[in-house]
Amino acid sequence: MVHVVFYEKPGCRNNTRQKALLEAAGHTVEAHSLLTHPWTAETLRPFFADKPVADWFNKAAPRVKSGEVDPTAATADSALAMMLAEPLLIRRPLIEVAGERRCGFDPEAIDTWIGLGEPEHVGDVETCPNLANGNPCKHGRE
Repeated sequence: MVHVVFYEKPGCRNNTRQKALLEAAGHTVEAHSLLTHPWTAETLRPFFADKPVADWFNKAAPRVKSGEVDPTAATADSALAMMLAEPLLIRRPLIEVAGERRCGFDPEAIDTWIGLGEPEHVGDVETCPNLANGNPCKHGRE
């Protein structure tokens, strides 16, 4: 099994579930706050690899949900600038294993990458569960 560096929003229910899935698969998880980590464009950009810029964004972030931030209109440079100013805009989690970096938590992709075990039984662990009741997270904790 592997050592996973996991950047999360502390208190996020989905991030808590995601860490538990990784640990249940035998991985060790070193969690850090995505919101307080001292990001730079150079340290953040590799997590997004070749994903389209719109996929870099947390679709549940209040400014995205309100339409104030339009991920489809962002360039790589403008997206990074917005995310450095407001880390809540970053799609989470950010995950690093042995120097490879990724964003988001697609159970099948994680299983192929480092092993997760029965990813088809995991369900949706990316969509904010608070959106269903109209109470998306506003700040640092859910």
